[in-house]
Order: sequence, then C-alpha cells, then structure tokens
Amino acid sequence: MELRQLEYFVAVAEEGSFTKAAARMYVAQSGVSAQILQLERELGQRLFDRSPRSVRLTKVGTALLTHARAALAAVSEAKQVADEYRDALRGNVSVGLAASSSVAFNLVDMLAQFHRDHPMVEISLLEASAEDLINGLLDGRHDVAIMSPPATLPADLHLQLVADEPIVAAVSPDDPLATRARVTLGDLSGSQLITFSPSIGTRSIIDAAFAAAGIEPHVGIEASDPNVLADLAGGGLGVALVPEPYARARGRKLHIIQIAGISLRGSLALVWNNARMPTTSARRLIDHARQALQLM
Repeated sequence: MELRQLEYFVAVAEEGSFTKAAARMYVAQSGVSAQILQLERELGQRLFDRSPRSVRLTKVGTALLTHARAALAAVSEAKQVADEYRDALRGNVSVGLAASSSVAFNLVDMLAQFHRDHPMVEISLLEASAEDLINGLLDGRHDVAIMSPPATLPADLHLQLVADEPIVAAVSPDDPLATRARVTLGDLSGSQLITFSPSIGTRSIIDAAFAAAGIEPHVGIEASDPNVLADLAGGGLGVALVPEPYARARGRKLHIIQIAGISLRGSLALVWNNARMPTTSARRLIDHARQALQLM
C-alpha cells in the first residue's frame, strides 16, 4: 500500500468520480483507475461500486476512508515538522550581563520564551563589567547587553530602559539618621556608605554626584547586588545607597531617606549596536527583548 494509492482513493471517494478525482490530482484518469485497482487487489476487497453514472463507496471503502484520511493527515503533519526544523532559525546569540542586572526584571522568563520560539538558537550569557560590555558590543563579541547605562554612551550604541528608579539612602531603624526623612549628600559625608562596586554603572552615577557636590564619600562596603546592599544596611553596617524598590522590599527592617537637592537615579537598559549588521538570530532576540520589556 502506497501513500499515492491512499491519496487517489480519498480523491475518488470525495469527488464521487474517477474523472473528477483525476482532474483534482492532475493525472490521467487511467492512472487513478489503475492505482485503485491495485489497492483493491492488495486489500482483497472492493472499495467502490462502479456504474456508468456514479461511483460509490462499499462498506469496506467507507470504513477505510476514515483511516486513509488519518494516515494522510499524519504524513502531512510529519512533513510540516520536518519543514519547520529545516527552516528554523539557527545561530548563536551572545548576551552580555552586568552583575545584578537579572534582578531588575525577569530575564529568565524573557530568554525562556525566546528559546521556546527558536529552539535551534544557542544563547550565551556572559557577566562582565560595564566597560567590558560596551567594548564587547562595539567589537561584536556581544549582540546585546543588559546593564546600567553609563553617563556617556558611544554613538553607535542604542538603548531601551528596563528600569529607572530613584536612589535613596537606607539605614537600620536604630541608625542616627533614621529620624530623618530627607538628607543631602553633604549630610552623608561623615557616614560609612554601602554602595555598588565600581564595575556597576550606577556607581559611576553616584560618584559623579558626590564629585559635582565637592564631597569625598566614605565608601566602607561595596557589592554588586542591590539586595546585598539593602541587607547590609539593615544589619546596621552603614548607609546604603540603593534603588528605592530594593530598600522598600525590606519593610520595617530599613528606614528610607530621600536624597534632596539632586536627582539621583539608578537605571538599567537593554543596549545593542546599531552600526554593526546583526545576524538574523541576534536581531530576532533584540526585537523579542524590546517587545517583552514594553509589556512589563
């Protein structure tokens, strides 16, 4: 039994005519008749009652029709799967990641959905400093990066903000500053500060703010993860300069103080190179990430 025989059988059954079935299959009527006869010999059963004016299914033919259609549908689905893999997007995409970036939004869900849509694309994740990420975007080592944007961004790079939150001072409830609702950078000059490591883009923003105010900050503890900064402040180890959502998540364990006289914000961005021609897989990931971030 061949698939072609089943195709001709279904065509004759649906058209009720060998002539119409032949026209539908773009073959000669004699070819259709010959294949149906061959199928009947193999099965040892008549499938059609033939008369000069009509062609009707026998009981055996009626029973076979359902299975023939199912078999042809299964073959069609198998071909479709094969075609999808043949035409599937392939390649490798390099994603540069600044330390602590993944905590600002659900990076895992975003990449997991991309992988489900394009299972043949390999995704490489590399954590690095902001400087290394920018250089990687410029020289092509990274297709896209998630990082705190620096004060100045090379002209070839483009960004879309993921998060943009105010930086606050956070202290334990028993800290002397816990009675204050607002402080200036000058008020913090004598305090031990808990802030980001120099490799984090937000640190450069904080340092620039102190420098503009002519103040030398006393940085006692540095860390990459804002959650760690908040927990250290909650333990009474100093004043954390941290994006407000991380401090607020600690509830009563931290007292939040607004920083007056300056707009100090911590940002995170999706960054890519507009000047370099991205691969198809890289462009698809960039488009996917930008769309996912717009929905957040």
